[in-house]
Amino acid sequence: MPKLAAFPKAFMDPLCLTGEMKIAEWIELAATLGVPGLEFYSGFLELKDRAAWGESRRIAEGQGMTIPMLCCSPDFTHPDAAFRQRQIEQQVGWIEMCAELGGSYCRVLSGQRRPEVSRDDGLRYAADSIMACTPAAAERGVTLIIENHYKDNYWEYPEFAQSMTDFCDLVAMIDSPHFGVNYDPSNALLAGDDPIELLRRVKHRVVTMHASDRYLAEGTLEDLRREEGAVGYAKRLRHGVIGKGMINYDGVFSELSGVGFDGWISIEDGVDGMPQLHESVAFLQRKIGEYWR
Repeated sequence: MPKLAAFPKAFMDPLCLTGEMKIAEWIELAATLGVPGLEFYSGFLELKDRAAWGESRRIAEGQGMTIPMLCCSPDFTHPDAAFRQRQIEQQVGWIEMCAELGGSYCRVLSGQRRPEVSRDDGLRYAADSIMACTPAAAERGVTLIIENHYKDNYWEYPEFAQSMTDFCDLVAMIDSPHFGVNYDPSNALLAGDDPIELLRRVKHRVVTMHASDRYLAEGTLEDLRREEGAVGYAKRLRHGVIGKGMINYDGVFSELSGVGFDGWISIEDGVDGMPQLHESVAFLQRKIGEYWR
């Protein structure tokens, strides 16, 4: 049966930029959700100090939780080989961080969709870079998980392998027992793809999932795509309470339960406060009970 984890979507800037929130505060808040796991982000300011890795694990375990997933955003599609090598080295460091936090799943991405990089080159850069990280993952007992992603909070360009075709082609290029898919249904929607169709194409390689739901505060998806050159998320894009947005979760869970998925589902919600996150937890717990009996 899948297990739920929580991600601090509402607190990224306080944890990563301003330092107004401490990791211990987030763990204390998350403990009220009644979920067994937490997903950390490699950019938490406190994690720059390696001593904070083990300390964070101890604090989480003291609250009866584990940290199974580490969310990272390597940028493997830069045209400069030296830049890509630095990203590989950084990802190897994140793999070490993930293991010391007690995690088994460390996210990778393709990289930014820079206009000067061709499709073939970008896919090759990303696949070669991810494969270069797999020995470190194997040594640490970590699985690299690639997400069908929209855009990191602090990137200028959207994900290179954002579309279903590019994503599936990239996944097919990487053959390793230490690699799998982190499926996010709402990101498929933002790419203009059918989330269920994407899931059907990769479901046998899905090992973790991001549960999120999206709505547009104004305008259309076409309006959103015209804003793709801005740093971070577009202001018109919103994370909503899971089960109340545009995603067919009955379809998603039907497909996942059908292939015996029993991994972690990390909740990306709560941007409007903890009550929203509690509501999403309750929805997901109910749906897991329906589809995994």
